[in-house]
This record gives sequence, structure tokens and C-alpha cells, in this order.
Amino acid sequence: MIWIFKSSEKALLQARLYRGDVQKKSEKEALPGMQHIGGVIPKVMATFRHPSDGALTRIWELWDGIVGEVVAQHARPDAFKGKLLLVNVSSSTWLHHLQFLKRDIIDKVNEAFGETVIQEIKFKIGSL
Repeated sequence: MIWIFKSSEKALLQARLYRGDVQKKSEKEALPGMQHIGGVIPKVMATFRHPSDGALTRIWELWDGIVGEVVAQHARPDAFKGKLLLVNVSSSTWLHHLQFLKRDIIDKVNEAFGETVIQEIKFKIGSL
């Protein structure tokens, strides 16, 4: 188990616990004010996460319904860059085909989100 310390005193207490110099009743009693790292990391990551990360997660969930099963087998969202959605496709044939569907896909994505999250799509051959 990994713990994050709020002060050097607690780090010293943990070192004493590790060596066996101190008997502990429970980790919470022995190390008051401590938080398990599992409760800290999501909060810290949220401060560094770009707002488009949440949109990318959501578009992965909605993608099959937006583009349909056949297209979803050959194209997957990869990243956002501002209002640009990068989509990996399985082949040059699908890249060419999806160019004709680009406007419809943009409209359906924005409709699914209820706001304009993308204005452009760039298709590229890549891993799905």
C-alpha cells in the first residue's frame, strides 16, 4: 500500500512503524490525517487533464452509435486537438470513403454532445 504524507513527522512515524519501533492499532490510528494514494491520484490527475480528455472518453462510448457498426469496425477516434477530431482508419480505402461522410459525422457528433465539440475531422491510417 502506498501512502502520501502531509508532513515530515508522519514520514518519521511511518519509518518507525516499518522498523517495528512503534506498535500500531490500525493504519488510520497510527497515521492520522493520511490518505491512501488511490484517493489522491484522481484528484491530482483532474487538475492536469485537458478538458478534451473527457470529451474523448465520451466519444469512444458514443462512437458506434454515431457512425454505425460497419464504419466503427474500420474507424476509431484517436485524439482531440482543439475542435479537430483525429480518427484512425484501417485502410486508405476507408480513409477515402470517410472523406465523403465527414460533414455528416461532424454533425452527428455535435448532436450527440448537444454542443459544438468538433468543427473538423482528420482521418489517418492507424491502429484501431
